[in-house]
Parts: sequence; C-alpha cells; structure tokens
Amino acid sequence: MLDELMVQNLGLIEEARLEPGRGLVVVTGETGAGKTMLLGALRLLMGASGRKDLVGPAGGEATVQARFVLDGDEVLVARRLSRTGRSKAYLHGLMAPLKELEVGTSGVVELVAQHDHLRLTQAAEIRRLLDGELDDAGRRALAAYDEAWLTLQALQAQQAALGGDTRALERELEILRFQAREIESAGFAPGEDEVLDVRVRRLRNVQGILEALDTALAELGEDGLERALDRVVISLSRASNLDPTLQGLEAQAADLGSLAAELRSAVTAVASEMLVAPGELDEVENRLATLNDLRRKYGASLEDVFAFAAAAVERRDELEGLLAEADGLVSAIAVATQEVASAGRALTAARTAAGSRLTATALEHLVELGFSRPVLSVEFVETAPGAHGVDRPELRFASDDQLEPGPIGRIASGGELSRLVLAIRLATGAADAAVVAFDEVDAGVGGATALAMGRKLAKLADRRQVLCVTHLPQIAAQATTHYVVERDGSRATVREVVDEARIEELSRMLAGMPNSERGREHAAELLEAAAATRR
Repeated sequence: MLDELMVQNLGLIEEARLEPGRGLVVVTGETGAGKTMLLGALRLLMGASGRKDLVGPAGGEATVQARFVLDGDEVLVARRLSRTGRSKAYLHGLMAPLKELEVGTSGVVELVAQHDHLRLTQAAEIRRLLDGELDDAGRRALAAYDEAWLTLQALQAQQAALGGDTRALERELEILRFQAREIESAGFAPGEDEVLDVRVRRLRNVQGILEALDTALAELGEDGLERALDRVVISLSRASNLDPTLQGLEAQAADLGSLAAELRSAVTAVASEMLVAPGELDEVENRLATLNDLRRKYGASLEDVFAFAAAAVERRDELEGLLAEADGLVSAIAVATQEVASAGRALTAARTAAGSRLTATALEHLVELGFSRPVLSVEFVETAPGAHGVDRPELRFASDDQLEPGPIGRIASGGELSRLVLAIRLATGAADAAVVAFDEVDAGVGGATALAMGRKLAKLADRRQVLCVTHLPQIAAQATTHYVVERDGSRATVREVVDEARIEELSRMLAGMPNSERGREHAAELLEAAAATRR
C-alpha cells in the first residue's frame, strides 16, 4: 500500500504529508481547490511527464516523495521538478532514470481517470484491453499474427527495393544483354585499335610504300651503296698496311658494309610482305568501322569500351538475380498474405472469446453499480490487414436489455459512462494492483447510484488500498480515511478530517452548508449506513 506521501510546492499545494492507511481513502474539496493534484503526484511517481507548469508559486522546485510497503518490503520513490523544465527521479534514495522509476512502480499503482471513457471509444484502446485478457491460446494467436505480419512486411519491403516495376527492370536487362553481347561478339583484343590504325594506313598507301622501297633497294644494290663501301674498304686497307694505326678505320668501313647488306635484306623482306591479298583493305576498313561504331556508343577509346562492357555485365548479372528473386517474391508474398489472413481470423476469434469473458465480468460489476439488466458486448468489424490484426473492435452498450445497444460514446449518459469505466477497468484487472486510484470517476452520478458506487469502492478496498478523489458524499462516507483539500488564494492545504470535522465536510458536500443542522444529520446518517455496510 501507499504508506506515506509527501508533496511540496506542487501546483496549489504548498506542502502536504499524508499517511493514508489501508482501505478506502477519499480526497474531497471544493471545485478548483487542487484535490486532483494529489493523484497528479502519484502520476509523477509512475513516470509521467514532469511539466514545468506543475511547479507552484512557493519556490523554483516541486518535490514529490512516497513510500510504498509491499509484502513487508519498502519501495521509496521521488521526483523533483524545476521551473527550467528539468526533472529528476529517485529510487530508494538514489538518482535513477525515469524509465527505471516507471518500472519500479509498475503493477503497484493502477490509476483510473475520469476521462477514460473517451479512450473506450477508440479501437486501439479496446484492442489493448482485449489483448490483455487473452488466454494462453489467444496469446499464441497474437504472436502468430505478429510473426505473419512481420514476414509479409519484410517480403513487401524486399519487393519495393527492386523498384516495384519489374517490366522496367526487364527492359533495362534486355538493353544490357544487347550491349554486352555486341561488344563481346566484336572480339577485339587490348591494343588492337592501335594495330588497326597502323595496318589500314599501310594498306591505303601500299603502292607508294613499294615504290619508295624499290628506290631504296636500288640505292643499296651492287651498283650503289654496297659497291661504294667495297671501294672504301679496299682503300682503307691499303692505307692501314702502310700505317697500322689506321686499321680501326678499315674495321669501321667493313662494319658499314655489313650493315648495308643487312639493311638491304630487311628492305627486301618488307617489300615482299607488302603484297596485298584481294579485299584485304576492305576487310581491315570494315573492322575499323566496327571499332569506331563501338567507340561512338560506349567510349572514346577501346579501353573505355571494355570498361563499359564490364559494367554492363555486372549490372546484367545483378538484374538477372533481382528478377529471379522478384519472381520468387511474388509467390512468397501470395503465401504470406494468406498466412496473415488465416492468422488474423484466428486472432479475431481469440479476441472475441476474450471480449465475452471481459464483458461478462464487467456486467457483474455493472449490476452491483445499480444497473438491473445492462447489455455490454464487443463487436468486431472486419478490416484490411494491419499491424494489429484484421478487425476493428467496438464496445456496444445499453443500460437495459429492452434498449438497442450502440457505441458507448453515443448511447451512454455521463453517469453511465462513469460506471462503465469503473466496471470495465475492474474487469480488466485494475483491482490486481496493490493501490488503485480513482480520479473523479463518479462524474454524472448521484442518488442511489452514488450509494451503489460507494459500496462498490468500499468492497474493492477490503483487500487493497483504494484512493479516490470524489465530489459525492455517498462515496466519501464509505471511506476509512478522509482528506480535505482547502484553498486560500494561491495556496492549498490538505488535512485529514475525523469525527465532527468529517461530518461538517460531508454536510458541505450534501448541501453546501457545513454547519447546517439538517445537513449534519444527513451526513451522520450516511456515516452510520456506511459503517453498517462495512460490518
């Protein structure tokens, strides 16, 4: 239970220290006095956002501290809020991350607010409540749907990564195949462009080359350079016989004669190779035209053409793999879609069963809260598959079985909504927490219904601590501990009321006149009736 709560400079409350004790603990006070701020303190200890506007006028900081006692163990939690917007959390006296504070109070406090009925009109909230009520088979169905949905999403993401338009990819693939095949079938080797350039130039000028070679051979022949060199050798030989120091000149002349003979042989060989086969020039020029066509399409040089071909082959292989994968993905997505649909139907069936259990329990609470023949059910509308299933749940209600049930947001009155919130939250396990706090869930309730709600809350407090901010004297009279919040300008104080002070507060709540004799008599009567109920 909540053993002690200390609040400093939180909203209007300058300072308050509460030791609630067991049973039903109520907080009352005039409208605007700041009584809901005490439950706001609990929200902060449960990890709620610490807004700077919660800091009161009595300083630059607000502090909330609490001690919970659970099975003999103490849990100490605290929050400090600053006007600068900074928030600090403490667990067992040590600084802690806010998330750790939330975990530390998880399951300890369950808070039911007056506007929870708005959430009950939302499919997401109803779905959350139903999923919390699933049995083992239902939880397996939920896990199976989650797995099927994630599998489908992953496959669709892979398909999207392909670009989505496989026909465009196939067109690109055909172009790449043509380009790679065209370059490969041309059969060019590295450096062949240079060889072709030289060869075609030679073939185009073969006649002029042969004429020049013939002239060169004539000059090198026996009647030309060779005979002249022979005469030079003979002359230098005669001179070296007379002067041995001239033998080097004779040797050089002999070498020149050998070189001239070698040159004549080389020129003769080149001339013999210059014979051109018929059509050879056309063949070489066609080959060069093919090369120029490739260079025009794919690069300025043969090396650029080869680089383009390598990139085209790489992209071609990539697209072939992607398209093969795409064909498989179409089949896989079809199978995954069927699995999602099947798992969705199973999950809806499990939620339908959970809804039946939940509404049956909630109806029992509603009867105890003053309804004679209420109707409450969960209806499901089939939807397109989504992250949370293939259904949209809706709570439908009628205060009597002779009336047509409808969505609770349109059918239920304010008082009925308050009781619905209480009944559904009790049915979904709110009472499993050690401390259950109700923040003005009695809106729109009065008369006999208020008495029934008071008895319900008192019964709920038999085995746990129940905190309740209320404006109903019928509920306040059922409390074992009663606090009053009183406001004086910008300052509010909290005090426990007992005996005569409590009768005065109940009289104020009944008639607005704390010192009214008739109001005091009525307040005393309420207290006696509540005591009799507890007995």
